[in-house]
Amino acid sequence: MKIVVVGTGYVGLVTGTCFAETGNFVTCVDIDNRKVDKLSKGEITIYEPGLEKIFIRNLKESRLKFTTDLKTVIDTADIIFLCLPTPPGENGEADLKYVLNVADQLGELLNSYKVIVNKSTVPVGTAKLVKAKIAEKYKGDFDVVSNPEFLREGVAVEDFMKPDRVVIGTSSQKAIDLMSSLYSPYVRQGNPLIIMDESSSELTKYAANSFLATKISFMNEIAQLCEKLGADVDSVRKGIGSDDRIGKRFLFPGIGYGGSCFPKDVQALLKSSESVDYDFKILSAVEKVNECQKIHLVQKIGRYFGDNLSGKKMAIWGLAFKPNTDDIREAPALEIIKLLINKGVTISVYDPEAMPNVKREIGDIVHYASNQYDALSAADCLIIATEWSEFRTPDFDIISKQLKEKIIFDGRNLFEIEHMRKLGFYYESIGRK
Repeated sequence: MKIVVVGTGYVGLVTGTCFAETGNFVTCVDIDNRKVDKLSKGEITIYEPGLEKIFIRNLKESRLKFTTDLKTVIDTADIIFLCLPTPPGENGEADLKYVLNVADQLGELLNSYKVIVNKSTVPVGTAKLVKAKIAEKYKGDFDVVSNPEFLREGVAVEDFMKPDRVVIGTSSQKAIDLMSSLYSPYVRQGNPLIIMDESSSELTKYAANSFLATKISFMNEIAQLCEKLGADVDSVRKGIGSDDRIGKRFLFPGIGYGGSCFPKDVQALLKSSESVDYDFKILSAVEKVNECQKIHLVQKIGRYFGDNLSGKKMAIWGLAFKPNTDDIREAPALEIIKLLINKGVTISVYDPEAMPNVKREIGDIVHYASNQYDALSAADCLIIATEWSEFRTPDFDIISKQLKEKIIFDGRNLFEIEHMRKLGFYYESIGRK
């Protein structure tokens, strides 16, 4: 098939590349001339394991192209995917200006039947808004479909190529047939392709992310309770995670969720609930718990040093909101940095991928180390904020020599408590004795 993907952000680039990988001809459109030029030259603009290899291959095979000119690629397209940002507005609602602006352009450009697909995470009712916006200028036949993405950063290529489900929201049989054909190579192993109405599809995305955020916040609450009761959250996690009604995933306590999806989607679903006068009490609590959890480690540090942190130097391992990505949106590490800087702390940081993005975000208020051990030089303690694999089995002898004292505050529970005790470290983690 011939596919147009509008937007070359995280979702757009993964979507376009993975569709090209199964033989489709994909043209990605973006208004950023510089980004399009880089991508056309084979310079990938995001870090995502496994993406660059298939990106380069499909670029060379001419199945994947990039342009700034939407008009030139519309006529030949079978399906047009909208992979556009929907950032939270000032009141927390998803801002649809980018989606509706492209819909307005499509109204001027369409001259034959097309399927327009909302791949972006959008509030319930967006498909209707997009359809109405296009219909203002184009009176021909077209369909607007909701097809939410369920990509996990760090394993997005695998998630796209082998999805656990594909959700398609439309009442048009013509669109169902076209979308089913497009996705048939990805669901060959029998994972479901679920057809539903547009509103249900739009809500499915928000419901999925909000439920996962709920599991995280619930487990962080349990971790806080464990600390007060003298229980061990790892034991509790294993005890409840073995129940297949609950499952093992998203039960690891830490310093809160971040990223481009969970915070934004929880906030947007809360706003959607408010718009129909529904008080979504559980989700309000999820958001509040997450905000509190981000400062939990700083509170532990303050208690240890007697709340007088001025003049201290601290090292932070991990800046991305999760490992295997350079995404720092809503990353707990940034909140920790802000709080510590305000308390007069000097900070040295290291992250395998996210430091360039952090530097663009906060500048030189922290020192960016060349490797994880250099970050520790003469630091009063080490703070672990992201569970990168290379942090899991470090050289503790080097850590001991680099730090002023053997003190670690672990926001991701990477190490065994007894092992740290034997090594002579003062070690605090989340929800453990």
